[in-house]
Amino acid sequence: MKRIVITLVALLTISGLAIGQNIIVNETPTITQLVDKHIELNRATLTINGWRIQLFATTDRSKLEGARGTFINRYPNIPVDWVHASPWYRLRAGAFATKLEATRTLNSLKIYYPDAYLAKDKINTSELLNSRI
Repeated sequence: MKRIVITLVALLTISGLAIGQNIIVNETPTITQLVDKHIELNRATLTINGWRIQLFATTDRSKLEGARGTFINRYPNIPVDWVHASPWYRLRAGAFATKLEATRTLNSLKIYYPDAYLAKDKINTSELLNSRI
C-alpha cells in the first residue's frame, strides 16, 4: 500500500512539473511527409458524409415537381433537389455536415412536412458553404 501511495505522489509531482513547460516534438521526415500527404488528400476530397432531409417520395415525377415548387416557394433559402432510384423519386432538402444541424432544420420543416426524416448522403463540400440557413 505504501508503495502505491509513493508511486502516486511521484507521478503527481512529475506531472505537475510538466504542466506549463514547452514541449518540443522531433518527428522524422517520414512522419512529416505522411502528415502532409494526409492534409493534401483531405483538401482534394470534394465530398463528405453528411445529411439531407427527405421530404417526399413518389413514383410520379409530376407530383415530385409540384412538391419541389411548393417547397421552393415556402423555403427559398433552403436548397432542394431530387434523386431518382427506380421507381422512386425522392425530394431532399439541405446539405448538412452534422446531424445536429440537419435535425434543427428538420424540426422547423415538420409543420408542412410531418413525414420528413433525415437521410445520410454524400454532400459536395461546395454545397455546405451555401447551405448555412
